[in-house]
Amino acid sequence: MTADTSLRFREFKMPDVGEGLTEAEILKWYVKPGDTVTDGQVVCEVETAKAAVELPIPYDGVVHELRFEEGATVDVGTSIITIDVAPGSALVEEPPPAATEPSLAAAEQVAQEPEEKAEPQRRQPVLVGYGVAESSTKRRPRKATPGVPEQAAAAAIQAEMNGHGAPAPDRPRPLAKPPVRKLAKDLGVDLAQVIPTGPDGVITREDVHAAVAPAPVAAPVTPVARPAEQPAPAGAAPAQAAAPAAGARETRVPIKGVRKATAAAMVGSAFTAPHVTEFITLDVTRTMKLVEELKADKDMAGLRVNPLLLIAKALLVAIKRNPEVNAAWDEANQEIVHKHYVNLGIAAATPRGLIVPNIKDAHEMTLPELAQALGELVATAREGRTTPAAMQGGTVTITNVGVFGVDTGTPILNPGESAILAVGAIKLQPWVHKGKVKPRQVTTLALSFDHRLVDGALGSKVLADVAAILENPKRLITWA
Repeated sequence: MTADTSLRFREFKMPDVGEGLTEAEILKWYVKPGDTVTDGQVVCEVETAKAAVELPIPYDGVVHELRFEEGATVDVGTSIITIDVAPGSALVEEPPPAATEPSLAAAEQVAQEPEEKAEPQRRQPVLVGYGVAESSTKRRPRKATPGVPEQAAAAAIQAEMNGHGAPAPDRPRPLAKPPVRKLAKDLGVDLAQVIPTGPDGVITREDVHAAVAPAPVAAPVTPVARPAEQPAPAGAAPAQAAAPAAGARETRVPIKGVRKATAAAMVGSAFTAPHVTEFITLDVTRTMKLVEELKADKDMAGLRVNPLLLIAKALLVAIKRNPEVNAAWDEANQEIVHKHYVNLGIAAATPRGLIVPNIKDAHEMTLPELAQALGELVATAREGRTTPAAMQGGTVTITNVGVFGVDTGTPILNPGESAILAVGAIKLQPWVHKGKVKPRQVTTLALSFDHRLVDGALGSKVLADVAAILENPKRLITWA
């Protein structure tokens, strides 16, 4: 029976949940085939290069097929789930495979067919906010090795890779399903060096893991649950790696998601913006006393009050006194962009990697409003619900390395920002106060800035102003 199934089966594609993101990893499915779903219901959680995000389905109906397993990385614009929006109707045909990616069932079939070389053809843009990806529509057969069964050929290739001869130029490509190929790519494994144990010489996930860390006795691989993000205001220690298997000398962790994006951004920032870092050590005893007084103030009841709050306020006042520091370098237009707003970033180290959500228009906030915004930022990050939008548009950042007991550091600029302030540990130290050596609360601040935008004089003024406020917090009133 021939019928139009496009009205019955609807494909939900991986959206671009950030700005310009090209892929996302499926962390968890909340539904399975046969489940009834409604418009707006969350069906899965995905991790992009910036954050973990829950995706709602825009249809009412019944789940027909999940096109990818948990852990799969999917290009933006690729169908990830099929919904039967007219269950029980007379149409019985299966929905056609997604134009951009094969289904899981199709992937298994592809893995057992001879490999073919695809000629790229650019796909047209899909829904607004989606990216485009390369797809293929025309294939030609791969050159085969006459008279050699696939499994025997694979064994021959393995022997060559072990040093028993040079690889044959026309050898068949190792057989593996797309998810297995993706796993091998993430782990840095050459499939040509993997001994296949699957039917018809197909390489399995277990084969790839065995190639990474071969052991005399194979142990079952237990998935490790992803912990919730637990950042301190400016970063808490990431969760410890899982205990290595007995006898293992190395553990390999795929570089992806937030950590991959952070690494690329930091490399780009370090080698694009000329960094200058200046340091100052100061007495913050008065600031610490004010923190204790504010904790008892009824106007601050229920709000998060800590040294970071006053440090953030001090930086905002310093920027107001030196507005030229709040700028960006526009390479394309050869312009310096002076910003008349401050989106204050707070660096947070999480199990997924470093994230820098920012407080929008922090310069307009009163102290209680700033305290509330900081509390909400930390709570959201701790729950793992920081959105990509919350990490975009930052202008300056604070990173609190003092929570690790570290005195100072040379922080790297968040890409596109002009300055970043590192706050060291606050410790009781001997200090000359009013002509006498006394125990005082002392810390060290480090300010890194983009030397294309900020010269030494301007950077020094900003850092000196922050220090002056923290030494005598009454300046929060007189200077503001």
